[in-house]
Amino acid sequence: MSDTQLPDASEPTVAELDDLQAVEFAKNAYLAIQQELSKVIVGQTDVVQEILIAIFTRSHALLVGVPGLAKTLLISTIADTLQMSFKRIQFTPDLMPSDITGTEVIYQDPHSGAKEFKFLPGPLFANIVLADEINRTPPKTQAAMLEAMQERRVTVGGTTRPLPKPFFVLATQNPLEQEGTYPLPEAQLDRFMFLINVDYPSFEEELLIMKRGTGMVVEQPQPVLNADHIIAIQETVKKMPVADHVYRYAERLVRATRPKTPEAHEVAKKFLSVGAGPRASLGLIMAAKAHALVNGQTYVGAHNIAAIAKSILRHRIAANFTAQSEGITTDNVVEQIVASIPPDEPVA
Repeated sequence: MSDTQLPDASEPTVAELDDLQAVEFAKNAYLAIQQELSKVIVGQTDVVQEILIAIFTRSHALLVGVPGLAKTLLISTIADTLQMSFKRIQFTPDLMPSDITGTEVIYQDPHSGAKEFKFLPGPLFANIVLADEINRTPPKTQAAMLEAMQERRVTVGGTTRPLPKPFFVLATQNPLEQEGTYPLPEAQLDRFMFLINVDYPSFEEELLIMKRGTGMVVEQPQPVLNADHIIAIQETVKKMPVADHVYRYAERLVRATRPKTPEAHEVAKKFLSVGAGPRASLGLIMAAKAHALVNGQTYVGAHNIAAIAKSILRHRIAANFTAQSEGITTDNVVEQIVASIPPDEPVA
């Protein structure tokens, strides 16, 4: 087990911790998972933090990066640290909706000979679902993910079945290849709280990766949290207090991305065709709550919102032709907007 001690999930007091104990529990849980992941994953601390924030806020995350950056390994290793059911779906062009949701088959009772329809659940019926290379499957199958991600349920054969609690989709995507891929529509991108860019390792990190991958004995990560722990942390996130000026700061950031509104920032007017919707505002607040929690804070500040703004907004705004011709990305736009609104200054 990890050196960080956590309460036993079997004890009835876990869900009855007072507010300060709950914050300490969440912080220790986060540190324990980071510690276990470091046995396998080199670096990527910020990426891990945002994935765990998505889990702690009952949300989903999409990881984007070139091949070989251990995106799939990272997600499967996180699953190893959580005592919950885990399924991996390798998305391909011939994957059908029933391949992920499940299907009804005719079942014959061996004793009576009676026949009836029996539902065989698909890989979506798990707590953690790794949607590997999600943009390689056609829109018909991508759409089958929408109800599951938003409603936490699937409908097969006219019957709606709830998914396990908790339920998270952690997806990966390769930004380079365009042949044989189907770009995710905006409606589905918006279902992901985070779009996380996975970058190259540093010089020292890559050296350690080479050593580990070519001979060093690698420790196996141990389970740290289970479903009861996750649900308890999710409830703690909901209870985190947020001051009015923090709400207004998040609102101002989002409204500044909308190029055709009076509140639009100049950079948005010049380089954006579409701004972020209200779901971005909700995402900023919830993610900021969890960001504060894993850092041991008992309050949410505007600096927490600024820290996660890019991963929340980058896939909810669209660059126009001018931006593309000048090499301006949505990250550049968000950076300028955040820089123009100081996070420590209450917004009137």
